[in-house]
Amino acid sequence: MDQVFEGTPKAEIAIDGHRVTRGHVSNDWGSKLQWVIRRDGKDIATVPARMETSYEHDDKTPGKYEIVLQHFKYVNYRKDAKGDYTESKFIDISNAVSYTI
Repeated sequence: MDQVFEGTPKAEIAIDGHRVTRGHVSNDWGSKLQWVIRRDGKDIATVPARMETSYEHDDKTPGKYEIVLQHFKYVNYRKDAKGDYTESKFIDISNAVSYTI
């Protein structure tokens, strides 16, 4: 049975200090949902976002932080020698928010 991707998942996120909150995810495919935290353009953390609608990042390292909500788009189980998916991937489904320390 193939997964059907009807519509593209979308959500709006907002930030207050270091706490980010997501709204309703429209066209939710039901797969993994995660926050991605970047510092100075590099991914530094991923945090599950399915159960909780908000997240507070407590890292105090100086830099420019950006947070975005991602959804897993399953295509197939094909993986490379390192165990990474070759076609299935996480896609950004929200606006990005940022702050600087």
